[in-house]
Formats: sequence, structure tokens, C-alpha cells
Amino acid sequence: MDRIKAVIIDDEERARDTLSALIAQYCPKVDIVAKCSNVPEGVLAINQKRPQLVFLDIEMPEYSGFELLSFFRDVDFEIIFVTAYNDYALKAFEVSAVDYVLKPVDIDKLIAAVDKADKKLASNDMQNRLDVLKDTFKTEQFNKIALPMAEGLLFVETREIVYLEADGAYTEVWLKNGSKITVSKKIKFFEDVLDQRPNFFRSHRSYIVNINFIKKYNKSDNALTLDNGKTIVISRDRKQEFEQQLKDYNLTVGL
Repeated sequence: MDRIKAVIIDDEERARDTLSALIAQYCPKVDIVAKCSNVPEGVLAINQKRPQLVFLDIEMPEYSGFELLSFFRDVDFEIIFVTAYNDYALKAFEVSAVDYVLKPVDIDKLIAAVDKADKKLASNDMQNRLDVLKDTFKTEQFNKIALPMAEGLLFVETREIVYLEADGAYTEVWLKNGSKITVSKKIKFFEDVLDQRPNFFRSHRSYIVNINFIKKYNKSDNALTLDNGKTIVISRDRKQEFEQQLKDYNLTVGL
């Protein structure tokens, strides 16, 4: 079993010790090689110990967890953020495929995050995921979403997504260029992360549509025709909500 060297960075001693104890008990392949109380200590430990994994608190005095990243030209280790952040921040982590666990730490979530980090260690794309995450926090709006692929992650601009279609435990993501990406996540995941984007609407249990690509709305047939010719059904119980969303964002007149 390959060992994973890890560093914990958290300003609270109790939090460091609790996390270290949980990792020792439930994540046996992880070796904690340093526990640090602030970002400068963490930078030194990372440079000295060369860990593959860093558990990083976000809210710390003097330097936040995000500022740790500015000390490295390339981030060549996986990061699991340990946070008590709000719903928007958690969506930012989701769309950038950067892992997190909430405080107080749930054991199952910790195990799952470590397992995912272990699988990603060979992908060398942590820097790309962090760039998407930082842009999301900076603009308070995510412009890209990381889609898991067999060979890694594909970063797609949300404005390029025409519609999403459920396929059991998978979702087909259709893009403006005509390509289709099959993702191993249920459509409910995308509904949750896109629910603050006014141009995306869950029209049916099988579809989420980007309103910007609607060419025609047939009220009598409860159907949308998209720019690419695709017909998307609107459920009867969602028709009123759809029309209200168009009004709310000044996308139509006369309804």
C-alpha cells in the first residue's frame, strides 16, 4: 500500500489534534508528517516534507488558507479544505472539483475525501482546479465547471452548456459546439450547483436547459426548441415557474 504524506494547517490546536486522530484511525494509509498553526509554518513544512496531501483550514488570522497558494508557483499536492463555509462556497468547491470537509468533521466525508484525493494524485491538475476555485470566489460567480472524465477532468465554461439530460445515474452535458460529455453524476447535482444562475432552468425531471439557447417556446405543447434543433419538454407543474423566471430576469414580454 502506497503511503500518503500529509500536512495539517489549522490555527486551532484542538482542531489539528482531532483531525490528526481521525486520520490515524480511519485513513491508515495517510501519514501526518507535520501539523502547522498558520500559513507561514505550513509553507515551510510543505517545502521541507514534500507532502502529497494538505488539509487546509480557510479562515485563519494573518493569512487565509487561500493565501497559502500564492507561495507556490505550481501546486503539486492535493488539497482538502477543512471549512465551516456557507452554501455558495461549498458550490464553488463542487464545481471546481476541489475537495472539502465541513467542521465538525464527519468521518464518512473525511474517508471519501481522502479516497478521492488518492485517486487524483497522479492527475497533476490541482493547479487548474484551484484556478477555477479562486476565480469563482473572486467574482462570486462560477464561470467554469469541472466535469469528471475517465482520463481526468474537463473544464467547461457554463455559457457553453446548451442543455443537460439525465441518463440514470449519469448526465449528458451538451455543448454549443455540438459535442456531448457523459458525466458520472446525477442531474440533481447540476441542478443544485446551477440554481443561482438565472439562465439555467430545470424544465423537466430529465432536463436542465440554458435559456440563452432557446429559439422558440411553444406554450400549447409545453415545449422548447433550442438553437441546435433539440426539443426540450417543460413539465406542466414547472410551466408557470418557467414563465415567471423569464419575467423576473426581463427575458420576455407579453406572457
